[in-house]
Amino acid sequence: MFFFLGFALSSWAPLIPFAKERTGLDDAGLGLLLLAFGLGSLTSMPIAGAVTARLGCRFAIVLSALATALVFPFLSFVASPFLLGAALFLFGFVIGLAEVGVNVQGIIVAKAAPKPLLSGFHGLFSVGGIAGAGGVSLLIQLGLDPVGAAAIVVALILLQVALAAPHLLPYGSDHPGEAGGRVRLFHLPRGFVLFIGGLCFIAFLVEGALLDWSALFLIDARGLEKGLAGLGYAAFALAMTVGRLTGDRVVASLGGRRILVFGGIVVMAGFALAVLVESPWAALAGFMAIGLGAANIVPVFYTAIGRQQAMHPGHAIAAVTALGYAGILIGPAFIGFIAHATSLSIAFALVGAAMIVVPLTARIVTRD
Repeated sequence: MFFFLGFALSSWAPLIPFAKERTGLDDAGLGLLLLAFGLGSLTSMPIAGAVTARLGCRFAIVLSALATALVFPFLSFVASPFLLGAALFLFGFVIGLAEVGVNVQGIIVAKAAPKPLLSGFHGLFSVGGIAGAGGVSLLIQLGLDPVGAAAIVVALILLQVALAAPHLLPYGSDHPGEAGGRVRLFHLPRGFVLFIGGLCFIAFLVEGALLDWSALFLIDARGLEKGLAGLGYAAFALAMTVGRLTGDRVVASLGGRRILVFGGIVVMAGFALAVLVESPWAALAGFMAIGLGAANIVPVFYTAIGRQQAMHPGHAIAAVTALGYAGILIGPAFIGFIAHATSLSIAFALVGAAMIVVPLTARIVTRD
């Protein structure tokens, strides 16, 4: 189901140019429209925490997967900007529900296992992202229209949930008896949960920076031709995927504290390499270093959330994930503001410098 989440989310990306053409929006209008997805996710996450706590992980995950299959086709043919915005809000809403459900399930399973598992789970999310974006792009390249590509995506989503659902744990915490009790809808994060949420904000800010600005950095600051500019995020995503698929063994060997210390340092070194060495190939190497360094930081944060007792896991995961998403949403605007006032290189340098908080707080995050 981590694979499903990455697959469904990334399958939308190759359809964006077609949506822009259908709606007739310019870049600014499209940018505002795309915010609907993030707003939908942020709206659903507090509700998702309550649903998971009250009705269990399996209900939340299966419901979100079926709703995703229902909503996704509308992204392939709706021509009205208003209706597309509504579809994107609903898509973000059900993806937010899935984010919380699969992470709570993952933490329950990981806590019961004799070895680390969360990095591998998040690695399958990354693999799903590659499969979704690459698969839909290939289908369109082979001549299939967006509606046909969306139909195949929906069929694969339904197949994934049919295979996984019978094996999902039905409850919403590592204390099965808690499910079904009286649970408030909204819980404000506090204490350790708020602290981890702030760290996730910074970690997701890094990912948002490379997702939205790496191509422009390679073109404007390093002179790379436009046709190759997508290699920046591809290098980052590939390195992160490899890092997460091998991360469980690394975490078991080094421990979470060293992962945060070394990972944070490698991310900062990657930004320094990209910013200080005026070569597109150095920038690509820096982006790969950032991907490797950041790969297992968020899984360690989620492991720490699984240990805390201040909040129900569903509500805690919802709060931390929402704060992380806020980093992805706010990050591009923050970077754009800094880049406009100074330069994109300085904006990237500031994002890299913000990662110093991760190794400095590693001891607090990983304490028993």
